[in-house]
Amino acid sequence: QVTGSMAGVVKSMESAMRSMNLEKVSQLMDRFEQQFENLDVQTQVMDATMSNASTLSTPQGDVDNLMQQVADEAGLELNLDLPSAQSTSLSSTAQASTEQDELSQRLAKLRQM
Repeated sequence: QVTGSMAGVVKSMESAMRSMNLEKVSQLMDRFEQQFENLDVQTQVMDATMSNASTLSTPQGDVDNLMQQVADEAGLELNLDLPSAQSTSLSSTAQASTEQDELSQRLAKLRQM
């Protein structure tokens, strides 16, 4: 539909250019620009629709399998599980603090030398 309209505008532009009627050429150029903008909007809508349709139609399991296959071919290890949260106990925190204190004391002694 839009392509046919644009073809008609182009033919009208050719005849207007032959007659050198600048007002008619200007009107036809405006029509051509409007048709081009309509085509651009329709293209964007179609692209968005196709993108959403293809995204929604691919099951997650298929995506995971494909990712695993590619990783296997590349010799990579693929971890699809979420990383587990690390639990830190008070004793490990206290131990880290003690180590930090010891290192600070050693650094202070080295600076005094």
